[in-house]
Amino acid sequence: MINSVNFNSISNVYANTVQPKCTDNVSVTNPSRNVNFGFNRDFTVAPTYVGGQKQLRTRLNSQEEKIYKNILNNLDKKSRKELESLLKKGVLLNSDSNNHTSVLDNLNKILTTPRAEGLDCKNILKSTIEILDNPFKSTQTFGDIPQEYQGKAVLQELNSNNEIKSSQEAKELIDVKNSGSCPAASIEFSMAQKSPAEFTRFVEGLSSPAVAVEKEISLSNLADNTLDAFWLLNSFEIPYEKKGYDSAVLKFAPDKNALLRAQIQTKYQDGKERSAVDVLMQSTFMNVGSQQTYDSLSDKRKGKFSTQDTGLVEFEKTFTESVVEDKNKITLTNQKIDDSGKLIGYEYDMSTFKRQLVDTLNSGENVIIGYTFADENNNIVGGHEITLVGTHQGKDGKTYFVCNDSDDDYFGAVEYSEDYLLPKIHHATFPKHIVENDVKFEENWKEGLRAYKEMKRNAA
Repeated sequence: MINSVNFNSISNVYANTVQPKCTDNVSVTNPSRNVNFGFNRDFTVAPTYVGGQKQLRTRLNSQEEKIYKNILNNLDKKSRKELESLLKKGVLLNSDSNNHTSVLDNLNKILTTPRAEGLDCKNILKSTIEILDNPFKSTQTFGDIPQEYQGKAVLQELNSNNEIKSSQEAKELIDVKNSGSCPAASIEFSMAQKSPAEFTRFVEGLSSPAVAVEKEISLSNLADNTLDAFWLLNSFEIPYEKKGYDSAVLKFAPDKNALLRAQIQTKYQDGKERSAVDVLMQSTFMNVGSQQTYDSLSDKRKGKFSTQDTGLVEFEKTFTESVVEDKNKITLTNQKIDDSGKLIGYEYDMSTFKRQLVDTLNSGENVIIGYTFADENNNIVGGHEITLVGTHQGKDGKTYFVCNDSDDDYFGAVEYSEDYLLPKIHHATFPKHIVENDVKFEENWKEGLRAYKEMKRNAA
């Protein structure tokens, strides 16, 4: 990464993940447009690629047919149609997961084996199918805490947070109005869209009595040197066991307050609030990125790499994305922001940055970006994470970026013109091979160590 964490300037306005709907005072000259592409531009699901060849299996064998029919019999009409759609699109039999189990295998396990306390197997099954059929349905919008759970939630927050002293303080803290989980929601969306079998495997494990899932990763996807990769794993305090020379088995789990949030959403999800699946996935990714310090009740975090108590900074999000996808990810920061939080320029020319974005999208991968809002004097007043999923050429000859925004209350793709979006992008995460010939960058562990030392100096 290069300049991917600037704690003296951008963290105090970006790590707070101020949401677009909370920045009405910011002048927006080209708002996003909802996209309706029809059958030729379906961004809801990506095909499985094996050896570079598109592989779609849509026919069930006899054993799979029995499992499929049993799942159908436990679904309502809407979910039945979504499951049938998953089969037709080749998603249901996708088995590109860490342990080679398919979407169907893990949906069956969700239905037929116990779930964690307070979770309902049919609710988890329905939500998982809905997100797989349309990953844009995943959202970061927290739900309110109903009276039935108020006492328990307040007491649990008091017991888990030694920085608060009263029930009233706890009650105010857990009344989350604007979520800082956009980085985690973006990772959840990409996982559901690009790796449906692994997404379903994660849901099954996180909603099981273990409330955890294991994943084997290649250490070379974290750092060129094995010892440096272990430095990263230890720094992020994620439980792991070494396996062979270049592998480790990581344990992914949400924070201890996530289950209560998931229980609440199981019974009281309404409107466009998060499902229990969204809660478990996002809480897990926030917990990984914040060095196991996230609190799902308050949406607050601690950790050694950020001075802020919400959201994730780029280095943390990149680590999380790398271990979740088991890919070597590089975050490049394009905006230059001074110590006062003012946008003063860019690291790269826009044509190079655009090419990197387009090349990544054309390779079949999404790009999670962080973009900022500035006032009329170029002072940064907020920021947000969204996911780029594709491009198309407009009639005006310009490139339009197709995006998912987990906080726009719209369960579909939106688009931004290149003129509007590119200057607003603070950072973007790329596969290493896309950018390694264009820029010089620091390895993950070097960037983390530099950022940590910088924070320690600033705190002294």
